[in-house]
Amino acid sequence: MKSTGPVSAQSLPANVPPELVRPYPFYDGRVTTDHPFKTLIPELHRGPEVFYTLDGYHGMGPIWVFRKYKDVQAIYTDTEHFSVKDFAPFAELEGGSWNLVPAESDPPLHNVHRQMTNPLFTPKRMSALEDHVRQVARACIAEFKNRGCCEFMADMAFKFPIIVFLELMDLPLGQLDQFLAWEMMLIHPKDLAEARDGTLAVVQYLRELIAERRKNPGGDLVSYGIQVEHGGRRMTEDELLGFCFNLFIGGLDTVSTNIGWQFRHLAENPAHQAALRADPTLIPAAIEELLRAFAAVTTNRRVIKPITVNAVHLVPGDMVALVTSLSNNDPDMFPNPQEVRLDRNPRHVAFGTGVHRCLGAPLARRELTIAMDEMLRTLPEFGIEPGAEIKTSIGGVIQLQNLPLVWRV
Repeated sequence: MKSTGPVSAQSLPANVPPELVRPYPFYDGRVTTDHPFKTLIPELHRGPEVFYTLDGYHGMGPIWVFRKYKDVQAIYTDTEHFSVKDFAPFAELEGGSWNLVPAESDPPLHNVHRQMTNPLFTPKRMSALEDHVRQVARACIAEFKNRGCCEFMADMAFKFPIIVFLELMDLPLGQLDQFLAWEMMLIHPKDLAEARDGTLAVVQYLRELIAERRKNPGGDLVSYGIQVEHGGRRMTEDELLGFCFNLFIGGLDTVSTNIGWQFRHLAENPAHQAALRADPTLIPAAIEELLRAFAAVTTNRRVIKPITVNAVHLVPGDMVALVTSLSNNDPDMFPNPQEVRLDRNPRHVAFGTGVHRCLGAPLARRELTIAMDEMLRTLPEFGIEPGAEIKTSIGGVIQLQNLPLVWRV
């Protein structure tokens, strides 16, 4: 899809009923001091099951928003009528011909890309990373555990997964601040100009990195992408760039976002802290419920064949938003969805579902579990600093900007 810019209410496509045109609160550059999972998400669930917003595709064009779990799940798994190509605007912003690999690859090419990339996240490979990821978590926590306070997003939520990512890519830890700055430009830009600048910077960096690893391959993820074959076929230059870019945004943002929400919940709910401290074997199940309750990511699909979903007629070219924050808090699927039940064992779509389920989900789960285990083992009961104002970016990713925690030392 090449964006045509926002449409007006006076120039709606023929398949859009005017009564379904609604404002949408989640767009890049917006910040709130509300708790969006307690205010904005429930409010949207009081509206229509499907609506149309005029500039919801990253401010670049209109998009349909489906809030029901059943509809989102159906669209995720329907590769006949919906394409993942252009679900993110990065290549368009950069003027390139690449796509995120395998996130923006449609079948049958997606099957090839998935066969190439799946070996990176097998259970055996994740187990081999366990001790090292735990060491990284412990090192981050050690820097603030005796202070009695921390700015959790800066000191742990961002730092921990970025260090893991840099080491998997065999990049110097001295680049941590630069990578974090680029992440903010890509995932939480003030406007499209900042997103474009961030994309251009990351693309240039990755192209140079790929060229360097061609000359000096190692055991890192970039070298893997250069060397991997499937059926005698290697990745093209565009595919390599899309693969590395996908690793960049997934490796830096997904875990940071979820760690932030999970520890805000624990800080605000000491009974849940106590239960998980008393029995750490409950942590993996708790992680799943927290992933459901605070699912933070919106991905998009482009309609490639006409189809009717929940009485709405979609035509080729329409964009559709799959807002996991809404679908995972659908009261028809999850009774009393705002209540976090650590033993709920939900069937959620925080990492998507179907063939395009998040490639890095096994690593993300392991990082989330280790972070919670180590924090609860190391720190006494913690809470949010009294009087603190917590700000949240509410674009395509709903992410805390700050989370000041305090505890007794």
